[in-house]
Amino acid sequence: MRRVVWMVRALKYGRRFGLAPLLAEPLAEAVLAQGWGLSGVTAIPTLLPRLVVRGYNPPELLGRILAARLGLPYLRVLRRVRYTPSQPTRGRARRRLPEDLFVPVLRVEGSWLLVDDVLTSGATFLRAKEALLKAGASRVYGAFLAVRDPGALGPYR
Repeated sequence: MRRVVWMVRALKYGRRFGLAPLLAEPLAEAVLAQGWGLSGVTAIPTLLPRLVVRGYNPPELLGRILAARLGLPYLRVLRRVRYTPSQPTRGRARRRLPEDLFVPVLRVEGSWLLVDDVLTSGATFLRAKEALLKAGASRVYGAFLAVRDPGALGPYR
């Protein structure tokens, strides 16, 4: 488990792009095993200043690789329109996010996979999921490299 945590941090903060395919492979296998009948893959978008600092969006990098492994299209369906402090640096009580944090930029249909690198409290994922449903998705499933709070999204269904 420590190796995976190191790899996720190295991808997210250390610009270790080569780790993305290694991390995406078990995610692709797990998604395929679920038999969700997905129409496409998208990722949690980041703000332009974060993109400029990092040079890339780790969830998008993973999403593109996952989409290729799953034989599905990858589309940038959402845009992040508000700044919020980085969620891992905030306590659980301070992780309330504005409802209009993300907006759809495309219309989609069917079931979609929403990719993020780390699920902390679930707040960011849930806001992006709401926006993806507004974009037309009938169902939204999540894929994460690491989950800090397994109960963040409630009981597994």
